[in-house]
Amino acid sequence: MADSRIVFALDAPSLNEASRLVLALRDAVGMFKVGVELFVAAGPRAAEVVTETGRPLFLDLKLHDIPETVDRAVARAAALGARMLTVHASGGPAMLRRAVERAHKEKTGLEIVGVTVLTSLDASDLAALGARPDVAAHVERLAQLAWDEGVRAFVCSPHELVRLRGALGPGATLITPGVRAPGMTGQSPADDQKRSMSAGQAIALGADWIVVGRPIRDAVNPREAAQAIAHEAREALTARGGG
Repeated sequence: MADSRIVFALDAPSLNEASRLVLALRDAVGMFKVGVELFVAAGPRAAEVVTETGRPLFLDLKLHDIPETVDRAVARAAALGARMLTVHASGGPAMLRRAVERAHKEKTGLEIVGVTVLTSLDASDLAALGARPDVAAHVERLAQLAWDEGVRAFVCSPHELVRLRGALGPGATLITPGVRAPGMTGQSPADDQKRSMSAGQAIALGADWIVVGRPIRDAVNPREAAQAIAHEAREALTARGGG
């Protein structure tokens, strides 16, 4: 679905399962996200499963290392055909700058995405890490740091969308995980997302892309679930004035 704002989290334990999901959902979502679990299990072949369909690849490896190592990893991600690649904004100015510079040098259209504060963390977690327990302020601080080094796309929870849009303006691409199906935004015992919202709420608040995994993957009919969430997102986008 060309106009779908859904990034489907391809969190599968094997390449066979990932391939099945890609084939079932390739016309219902806007992008596929390959994360650490699948990449460790299948390596670059996991990226190929996506790119072979012609759908954009979001490579979610959350790189956080010394600048030289990240520079080289960005080059490899570009060679795999990734459209987006995540790095931790907390990696610091030099790492972020090198990542952006390498992506530009590769000339493949790869965009570096800064991860601010994981949606599994809340104020008490930040305090335990020695940071100020104001999640929104910490997200903004990290995003501004990354922006100053050339990063223009960011991962944040839906709860920080308004603040980041106000701080960074319309030029920022905001991507929100922690998106749940309508009526399922509460945290279940198996749900480690602490700052979640529905797709419609996230789009209404300014998200450009919404990352959805379990509500689609675990549905009785994943394709129908993806279509329903995409429809909710399109309605919210139209109401926002962006449709």
